[in-house]
Amino acid sequence: MKNAVKLISAALTLWLSAESCATSAGLYEGHATYGRSHHVAAARTGKLSAREMRARADAALGFKYEHGLGVPQNYVAAVDLYARAAEQGDPTGQYLLGLMYDKGHGVWPDTVLAHKWLILAAAHAPKRYHEYYLRLRDAVASKMTPSQISESQWLAYEWVPKPGW
Repeated sequence: MKNAVKLISAALTLWLSAESCATSAGLYEGHATYGRSHHVAAARTGKLSAREMRARADAALGFKYEHGLGVPQNYVAAVDLYARAAEQGDPTGQYLLGLMYDKGHGVWPDTVLAHKWLILAAAHAPKRYHEYYLRLRDAVASKMTPSQISESQWLAYEWVPKPGW
């Protein structure tokens, strides 16, 4: 298990550092590799906003806190970082925040919020992760009543990304 976490951490760090490099204008240049549609949009503009990169960095740092990789393990800090990324529309942050609510790590277990974040993650996920996020969303839904599912769907429908924190 520790080897898998180390491998995921290394891949996440490599992915984040390979994404782009900073410019003096506060924007990040480079190609996004987390999905074909996002890659095309990044290629059109030639830049990723600092907000997008900050959201990805928050999700990556939250992962390190969740698993204690180079920092003390702290679920509360991980949830805070995942929430920052999720609120800005980052699908990885949304997915990881949904899992934290499902497990009750750093927050009270809440299947409604877990389902909401997994709905949003699946909706914004790169094509290669879409099916996986859908399976997780459906697994959480299997623990819920129809009224809870309806509530989480409404919360996801009403959700609007917030500008960077």
